[in-house]
Amino acid sequence: MGNDEMTEIKADNRKKEFIRTLKFIGFSISAGVIEAGTFALLTEFTGMPYWPRYLIALVLSVVWNFTLNRKFTFQSAGNIPKAMALVALFYAVFTPATTLLGDYLADTRMWNDYLVTGINMVLNLSLEYLYDRFIVFRKTIDTNIKEEKNNE
Repeated sequence: MGNDEMTEIKADNRKKEFIRTLKFIGFSISAGVIEAGTFALLTEFTGMPYWPRYLIALVLSVVWNFTLNRKFTFQSAGNIPKAMALVALFYAVFTPATTLLGDYLADTRMWNDYLVTGINMVLNLSLEYLYDRFIVFRKTIDTNIKEEKNNE
């Protein structure tokens, strides 16, 4: 394989990764709308403390985001229960950390509830993309495309 072919392959891979990142951001924005909407509804219409409002909204957005990103962003035909378990491990660390810190910041009235939730959402998008890309779907990226081509 010559240098021109290698350069073309690298450029193609960069383009694929750029598109993959844009898809992840787009689906994460839709999950963010679900999370923010749920959080706002629970904030305005219930007397719940910060932590259950945040936790309910986060769980709904995670389920939405995982489903769309597995199918369309990472196009993985890999073991779904294994991928879900790996995502659960991420959230086993992320959720308590952001819930406790968010509850502390919101309950002490140092910060606005919506600001704390927004910061958590930005952290979630950044960290989850890296985790999904390099751990959860690392070996199964685009396997759904290959499987569809084999079935044709």
